[in-house]
Amino acid sequence: MQQFTNETPVVWDPEMSIGGLLRRKAEQRPSAVQWERKASLGSQWVPVTVGQFADEVRQLAAGFVASGVGVGDRVAILAPTSYEFSQLDFALWWIGAVPVAIYLTDSPTQIEHILDDSEISYFITGDKAQAEAVRDLIEARPHVREVLVIEDGAIPLLNRRGAADGSAAEEAERRALAVRGEDLATIIYTSGTTGVPKGVALKHRNFVFITESGCRGFPEVVIEDNARTLLFLPLAHVFARFIEVLSVTSDTVLGHVPDTKNLVADMSTFHPSYLLTAPRVLEKVYNAADAKTGGGTKQKIFRWAAKTAITYSRALETPEGPSVALKAQHRIAGRLVLSKIAAVMGGNLKYIVSGGAALPPRLGHFFRGAGFTVMEGYGLSETTAPLSVNPSPDTRIGTVGVPFPQVTVRISEEGEVQVRGELVFDSYHNDEESTRKAFTEDGFFRTGDLGSMDADGYVTITGRAKDVIVTAGGKNVTPGLVEDRLRGHPLVSQAVCVGDGKPFIAALITLDAEALPLWLRNHGYEPLTVQQAATDERVLSAIDAAVTRANEPVSRAESIRKFTILTEDFTEENNLLTPSMKVKRNEVLKRFSDTVAELYGENPAEG
Repeated sequence: MQQFTNETPVVWDPEMSIGGLLRRKAEQRPSAVQWERKASLGSQWVPVTVGQFADEVRQLAAGFVASGVGVGDRVAILAPTSYEFSQLDFALWWIGAVPVAIYLTDSPTQIEHILDDSEISYFITGDKAQAEAVRDLIEARPHVREVLVIEDGAIPLLNRRGAADGSAAEEAERRALAVRGEDLATIIYTSGTTGVPKGVALKHRNFVFITESGCRGFPEVVIEDNARTLLFLPLAHVFARFIEVLSVTSDTVLGHVPDTKNLVADMSTFHPSYLLTAPRVLEKVYNAADAKTGGGTKQKIFRWAAKTAITYSRALETPEGPSVALKAQHRIAGRLVLSKIAAVMGGNLKYIVSGGAALPPRLGHFFRGAGFTVMEGYGLSETTAPLSVNPSPDTRIGTVGVPFPQVTVRISEEGEVQVRGELVFDSYHNDEESTRKAFTEDGFFRTGDLGSMDADGYVTITGRAKDVIVTAGGKNVTPGLVEDRLRGHPLVSQAVCVGDGKPFIAALITLDAEALPLWLRNHGYEPLTVQQAATDERVLSAIDAAVTRANEPVSRAESIRKFTILTEDFTEENNLLTPSMKVKRNEVLKRFSDTVAELYGENPAEG
């Protein structure tokens, strides 16, 4: 059993609340810019100081008190990522209430479960359509006392209520001072790749510790002058909540992006210094850059530059480093191509922090070779987000770095990653049995992920324990590596390996509908729909070549021997993808069970 503890000291107060972090910063640096809001017209960003935001939070907190929101009351928020969402979060934390964020893509069944499991008292939506979508669910539950709609002026309404109630502001301030680290801050419902979502009960001290630890773990990223980032992940996701609180604990100026379709445009005007993102977003940036070359000479130059960047980055990890010739090639690649990637990312970006899923090494090396410091991290809802991250002075592509300061990670005899520290949750809400199973007898949280650790404490995630495929020949196959390599092809959106109890590994592959037209045009082919492309011999040949390349680093028993292209992509809307872009493997296998049977020459009707 391997074990590593990051002994870097963390100065933090276990009694501190999230609201206390904001109060402290407002007292120390009231004129510092805390957020930047997108102007209602145009592309300008309007600064909001810490003092301004604290005043807004106090007013809104008084409005909640005047509306009858009590200590410990659960308030559901179903809305896009926005400045208003952060206002609501901090105002509720200020008075000891519990915001419970709901994904916009959650099904009625999932929302119904959250309403009942959390005993939601108040429900806030972003717009009228969202309110209408949950109207029947709420009307059937008398414990939901009121529905407020941000689009309809919910925040000004709450402010007016607070101003009209002469004692509300004083009561809100009294409650703020009474909130302690041990109090419940939020319940994060795991998007989950299987089953009913479990409610991860996170306390104020979990957020206080992890954000203070994060500031000690990578200070050059979040405390440097002009630290700026864009939050585009849904605030129902624990990683987004971590970023939101981290911005208050650190010197980061944060902007909100409600729709990732506008992310590149917003980066060009906001100019982030670091970006916390998922690998799929980086994959799309790379594939879009490749496709926009239009083929021919320009594409050949781009691919040469990309290969040079990857080779250069890999050489950085060797004792001798890049050769003189490679350095010269890298400079030329920078002038011709790589500098344009930096411009697309806003021109000010220094750090890319990737999490939520495994970052394919070639992608990490490309972006590092393009001039960014790539810091892959790893965490779960149960650890209040990242439990490890690559330190910027010594990043090691392919690993998820070392544990956060004052966090212990170990690899069990079975290869499971287990963690202990103040960032780890205490329990699942209303689920003692799952809580008991989640911890070892000596208090380590079982992540369910498989991994390894080197002598310096760098952790490598090799897959999910529940995703391991056992073939008919008894071979244990972790499919993550070949799936990640397949997703690197411009045509591939998602790939899922199958083969449990079967004689060989096969794959279900979906096409990227956005990349398909550009790929076809670049190859001089006529336009095709996804349905047509799925059976087109030229597309099948390209995917076959991609499968061959994906198989290169694994044994024959672990390689994909057969594949099929699906005409339906995996999305949040069809319940095949989580909001953090993880494939719901069990749902995919269930939905396409007949297709899997056909891959192995079986009759689905006999299954």
